Amino acid sequence: MPAVTADTLTLPRLPRLPEATTAWRPVARVITAEHHLEGEGFAVRRPFPGADLSLADPFLLLDHMGAVEYAPGEAMGTPWHPHRGFETVTYIIDGAFQHHDTTGGGGLIADGDTQWMTAGSGLQHIEQPPPELVASGGLFHGVQLWVNLPRAQKWVPPRYQDINRGDVKLLSSEDGSSLVRVIAGSLAGHEGPGVTYTPITYLHATVAPGARLDLPWPADFNALVYVLSGRGTAGPSGTALDEGQLAVFGPRGEALTLRAADAQPQASAQGWEILVLGGLPIREPIARYGPFVMNTRNEIVQAFEDFQAGRMGVVPAERMPHRTTRDETI
Repeated sequence: MPAVTADTLTLPRLPRLPEATTAWRPVARVITAEHHLEGEGFAVRRPFPGADLSLADPFLLLDHMGAVEYAPGEAMGTPWHPHRGFETVTYIIDGAFQHHDTTGGGGLIADGDTQWMTAGSGLQHIEQPPPELVASGGLFHGVQLWVNLPRAQKWVPPRYQDINRGDVKLLSSEDGSSLVRVIAGSLAGHEGPGVTYTPITYLHATVAPGARLDLPWPADFNALVYVLSGRGTAGPSGTALDEGQLAVFGPRGEALTLRAADAQPQASAQGWEILVLGGLPIREPIARYGPFVMNTRNEIVQAFEDFQAGRMGVVPAERMPHRTTRDETI
């Protein structure tokens, strides 16, 4: 890790933010990710959803997969399953994953690629490691983010975006020491390739040991920082933040400040690896059950009925469809 690297001295640089006059956002809360089993039994760390989902609005879920070194035959994924009412964003840092859905979207993503699936009105999809990774084993590390859709967009036709690692916008910190990858949204006027219905910004940054990363941030967005590996501090008061922890920033302020620890674990020798997320809160009612996220309970009931009636696409004949029941929670 990381999959996408670059000579930061050749990249566009983020602006210098004056220390004394910048309104830095404080860290309001630190959440340690919980461990869960997903799909066919692979382990994930999940910092949210938690007790207060509104802290993450418009995001619904973040699953951190790995980093794990699979032995031959150990790699696993998910069976066919439906979704409606939101988007899944799968970012593969190391290793590979293949995706197929009932609209014909999908393909192989690996080493810095992102697949952005808008479930919208509903579809079915499957996510699996490629056969060669299953056969030989190897390193796997990735993240899946669920992004809510506003009421007006929950019924849009399904859409698939394949974001190649070469399409990601690369920036460096003000001093040229750290690398920022803009996957979606805008940072200091630089646009990422992901096309979103909900206004968000999604970044992966490698902050050099001992370095500081300052990010201008939209005043109307929330702000979250999740640690993929390594250690550092967040906010003007220097709140400690370690691997598997999420910092939730307060609602006021125009910039975020982050600093990597001088000494990093061996696995993070290149720097502190973090995801930086933010978006415009939707502030609408959420009715959520298993793979469906809507606004009312009646819409959830309708989603199950539509799925069972075959109105969320047809799984290819060579594969057995996954049966979703009302007792299923994932």
